[in-house]
Amino acid sequence: MTDLLSFIVLSFLLVILPGPDYVILTNNTLKNGMASGLKTVLGTCSALAIHTFIAIIGLSAIIVNSAYLFTVFKYIGAAYLIYLGAMSLLSLRNNKGSMTKTSTKRETKASSFRLGFFTNLFNPKVAVFFLTFLPQFVDNSQNTFIPFTILGMIYILLTFLYFLVYILFINKINQFMQKESTQKAIQGISGVVLMAFGIKLALEKAHH
Repeated sequence: MTDLLSFIVLSFLLVILPGPDYVILTNNTLKNGMASGLKTVLGTCSALAIHTFIAIIGLSAIIVNSAYLFTVFKYIGAAYLIYLGAMSLLSLRNNKGSMTKTSTKRETKASSFRLGFFTNLFNPKVAVFFLTFLPQFVDNSQNTFIPFTILGMIYILLTFLYFLVYILFINKINQFMQKESTQKAIQGISGVVLMAFGIKLALEKAHH
């Protein structure tokens, strides 16, 4: 590996860039608290572990270099984000102040891991990132399995730690965030942003 410090700094900058993962994490944490937020983070990190493994065995190269496979992967991810955004907006529309919170909490907490997992897994940008970013810090003349694994684990650890601090911050301002007006605003914004991410992803062209 070359210049590990540069990798850590650049990885951290990439981690803190807003994206679909942030929207899902914020929404789950605000609606159901830290436990739900933590499950979302674990889901995201699990998907990152799979992306690392795929990069190691070279499947990311096949996906990125095949226009057909990349397009299929891209549209699956875009459709999923648009679906999540639409569900958020529909839920806001149908939401009543007297809604039974216990069943909703139980349901959302159970799906928090899956939301974090699939949002990250179906994002082709993550696959592209692992394929194009990690090799810059590995000596390709040697066995790359262990270096790729170490770099992938460092990125996952940075993601986990930053997102953990993020949900702790949200929890600190929980009283304001739990107001019904704030909840509705967040849910509406989340729905629109998720759909925007999905549409943007669907319209992007593969660079080959």
